[in-house]
Amino acid sequence: MIKNNPINHLSIILDGNKRWAKIKNQPIKEAYGVGINNVLKISEKLIEKKVKYFSVFALSTENLKRKSVNIIFKSIFEEFSIFLNKITIDKSIKIKVIGERANLPDKLKEIINEAEIKTMKNKKLTLILAFNYGFKSELNSVFKKVYEEIKNKKKFKLENSDLNKFFYLGDTPDPDILIRTGGFKRLSNYLMYNLCYTELFFTKTLWPDFNIYELDEIFTEFKKIKRNYGL
Repeated sequence: MIKNNPINHLSIILDGNKRWAKIKNQPIKEAYGVGINNVLKISEKLIEKKVKYFSVFALSTENLKRKSVNIIFKSIFEEFSIFLNKITIDKSIKIKVIGERANLPDKLKEIINEAEIKTMKNKKLTLILAFNYGFKSELNSVFKKVYEEIKNKKKFKLENSDLNKFFYLGDTPDPDILIRTGGFKRLSNYLMYNLCYTELFFTKTLWPDFNIYELDEIFTEFKKIKRNYGL
């Protein structure tokens, strides 16, 4: 029996770009280009399904420690600029970027800020890009914000409704589904506060090859699940 589990928020860990490039004997830039374009294809499908939020783990804080980080930035910048321009013209998708921006290249910060401003009134889908993101880094940011709040207010109640605003997702609903492509079964320091009751799906499909048909299969499986908020 298919249950009516509503899907408000889908999240995907986009894993497998480098392996895809190696298998296809393609430059990594090509893999990022296909991968970024795939985000747009999945976004369009989610708009059809009336899903309101789509978050993707695009770049972790650990990525910045790799020797290849400059290649990653160059590849992402060129393809990301085209991607954001398409979204800006389409006027359906609102862009929100979460993560640390301080150590990103200036030109990358500029196009991120511009995309957020230009798409802020779009309402069909909110696309949340976790960029230079890590949960441990987010938690450090939360501690600093809570400290400032306590320091500046005489009365402060640390309830869930208050706590949510200190995290990057704020009042965005927690993900109903998390998909990780690429074959690994781990969360990799991603949105640990918000995934407490999220249903997890892992696929061996590399991100550039992930498609709407596999997404439909996962949605069908999700609708069969009896969701329990507790043990």
